[in-house]
Amino acid sequence: MSNQATNHARVIPLRPASSEPRSPEQRSPAPPRPRPSAPAPKEPLWRDLVGDVLRQERLAQERTLKDVADAARISMPYLSEVERGRKEASSEVLAAAARALGLGLGDLLERAHGELARTTARHTAGGRSLSAPRHGGLCLAA
Repeated sequence: MSNQATNHARVIPLRPASSEPRSPEQRSPAPPRPRPSAPAPKEPLWRDLVGDVLRQERLAQERTLKDVADAARISMPYLSEVERGRKEASSEVLAAAARALGLGLGDLLERAHGELARTTARHTAGGRSLSAPRHGGLCLAA
């Protein structure tokens, strides 16, 4: 003797069924959409800023990617990705790349912070951010 129940699915309508289909003229108009204002400029990503600083310093020293990667003991393709802002490098990798260029990690971060300040000052009202207070020093959060 089998105690199998029949498999019935319940149908739950997503919209209440109306008795008569409505024509497009009978439908209520969609509420007007607000006009989009000018998009706020995007702040650059930290990895882009750090990568730009590394690349600028390497080129200023007229060194090859291979030379710096070998000195930092990281792979050349990975250093290239870091310089182009494609990879979010760890602090150890950033410190090694900075040392290979004769910089300390603090120097690298200070230059990236300066670039961030210059970039965001161009996109704010009068060089002053409207949404966040201005800080005189470098602020990092984990």
